[in-house]
Amino acid sequence: MKFEPTPLKDAFTIELEKRGDDRGFFARAFCERELADHGLEQRFVQINNSLSGNRGTLRGLHYQLAPAAEVKIMRCIRGAVWDAIIDLRPDSPTYTQWFGAELSSQNRRMMYVPRGFAHAILTLADDSEVLYLVSEFYEPTQERGLRWNDPRFAIEWPVTPTEISDKDRSWPDFDPDFHGIERLRGIK
Repeated sequence: MKFEPTPLKDAFTIELEKRGDDRGFFARAFCERELADHGLEQRFVQINNSLSGNRGTLRGLHYQLAPAAEVKIMRCIRGAVWDAIIDLRPDSPTYTQWFGAELSSQNRRMMYVPRGFAHAILTLADDSEVLYLVSEFYEPTQERGLRWNDPRFAIEWPVTPTEISDKDRSWPDFDPDFHGIERLRGIK
């Protein structure tokens, strides 16, 4: 696995190191030891699977407050998505900055999303499917979200979202008090 730092502190894209021959290739998509060597989370309690039928489907921007703040490792296994993250940790040098990258079944790239980051995926192709590891159990009372087009962040989405759930559409603009940002202080 090749860990490529993003412009956001503690966030990475992960490329597979393929070993191939005339039959195809082999690559490791998860390795506890390699994650530990990079100081990253190794314990995951869930593997989630998300399928979106239509291009332009947006899911997010979601996160959970401490003590349920979660790490995610995202991988697109069919189609293509644009994965967007925002650093919401108030003591981070990249606080309120965003980053996005294409994850697809073709490039096999993964996104390592640290605790204290809001996260969203936007489908770039019909029938896009994402499989991802999550380090904490879902806790509805700790869930928060940001509106996808909040001008504070000005995320440059590669396509205009056409399908958004009512819940995701109704998240408010960023407000540190409502969004529980103090509960993300000191998270690594």
